[in-house]
Amino acid sequence: MANKKALGRGLRALIPDIPPEQEGQAQAIQYIDVNKIAPNPFQPRERFNPETFAELKQSIAEKGLVQPVTVRRHNGGFQLIAGERRWRAVRELGMVEIPAFIMDVKSEDEMLELAIIENVHREDLNPIDIANGYRRLIEECHLTQEEIAIKVGKDRSTVTNFLRLLKLPRRIQESVQNDEITFGHARALLSISSSEDQLNLWKKIVSGHFSVRKVEELVRQSEKKKPKIKAASPALPGYYIQDVENKLRMRLATKVGVKAGQKGGMIEIEYYSADDLNRIIDLILGDS
Repeated sequence: MANKKALGRGLRALIPDIPPEQEGQAQAIQYIDVNKIAPNPFQPRERFNPETFAELKQSIAEKGLVQPVTVRRHNGGFQLIAGERRWRAVRELGMVEIPAFIMDVKSEDEMLELAIIENVHREDLNPIDIANGYRRLIEECHLTQEEIAIKVGKDRSTVTNFLRLLKLPRRIQESVQNDEITFGHARALLSISSSEDQLNLWKKIVSGHFSVRKVEELVRQSEKKKPKIKAASPALPGYYIQDVENKLRMRLATKVGVKAGQKGGMIEIEYYSADDLNRIIDLILGDS
């Protein structure tokens, strides 16, 4: 009998908790040939940190794999729902089998929703990947922010704050993904209306290793120094308009512009076909 590398002492006797959203769907743990598992096409994580991945491999090599991956049956084999880092680590270590929950997931929409929701619960997922996961749930699974908050066990305001990160310049988003700045730094930068000013302060944060409190203070000082310009509508400051545009864009899954005037304003909603127009109308009227 071929000698197989062990996956952990007594692991076959361990039954880890199944996430609440997967109760009733997961079967008992089975050991699966790692080469019969395909990666998840809906993986919300855009990149894997090489340092933490190396630490994961070392941990698995020394102690075995403690937490099974989650898969579904697909094309005569299996497809990952969650646990791609663990699966990749096991493969690179030359292990033959991996413990897995096998779930009954048939539709692509359900696969996407489960994959994103399961992954955004993980502490090592960076804020931008979480935000993109929420965005995909809105745009591709047609969930509202309230529904996402319920499914991931967060306040609606928390979901909104993550989504707002996607308004930052791409270079700053990449900086969050690379752990150069934190979620707190990024949130403070959102208080600056100009992308150019955001990037200028971001460069100072990175080079000067500023704390979040220091950045918040710099933002307050910069806003005080700006010349007072009469707003088009005192009741609708710029940050509020941007937030409304973001909420409408996420809800309607299309480009939305809000233009404020002295006493009123205008909302512009783009559509790209007759079907797209009907979809937007259904969303606005609540008929969908």
